[in-house]
Amino acid sequence: MTELTYAEVGWTSGELPDGYRHVRESLVIGRGRDTFERAADDLLAGRAQSRAGASIELSDVPLSKGSLVIMQMRVGPLKFRIPCRVVWAERTPTTCGFAYGTLPGHPERREERFQLVLADSGDVIFSIVAFSKPGRWFTRLGGPLARSVQTRMTRRYLEALTVGGAEAS
Repeated sequence: MTELTYAEVGWTSGELPDGYRHVRESLVIGRGRDTFERAADDLLAGRAQSRAGASIELSDVPLSKGSLVIMQMRVGPLKFRIPCRVVWAERTPTTCGFAYGTLPGHPERREERFQLVLADSGDVIFSIVAFSKPGRWFTRLGGPLARSVQTRMTRRYLEALTVGGAEAS
């Protein structure tokens, strides 16, 4: 198994490590059990990433701990290969999610956690928690651009599982 590019494995489940850029975003994507189940199926099939504009290959569907995730994305004329490994995955009647960490070749050193919660109120809440820092020379040089891309992709991931966003399979 290829080694992850960072040491703080699993830290997206609690306090985020120092020395990284932190992201904590969430969005109510709909209401009710049906919405939660559909969103959970979509999440564990990589549809948040594909609907956000990434080309994605998964070693397993549904995603589980140890699954390999290879994404490719374009930023302007540049195309990036983004390899990750799932370090946590879970599905219960009221929560569903996974976290992946970066593998060698990824433009950043990071972990990103995607989690759905079916709240007592009936709201389905999609949350993303991440920590990251540049992993390659070009992401160090392009710091502000890399942060802008990350912010935009986080928003696109969140919107990809909304009731309206999910219809665009």
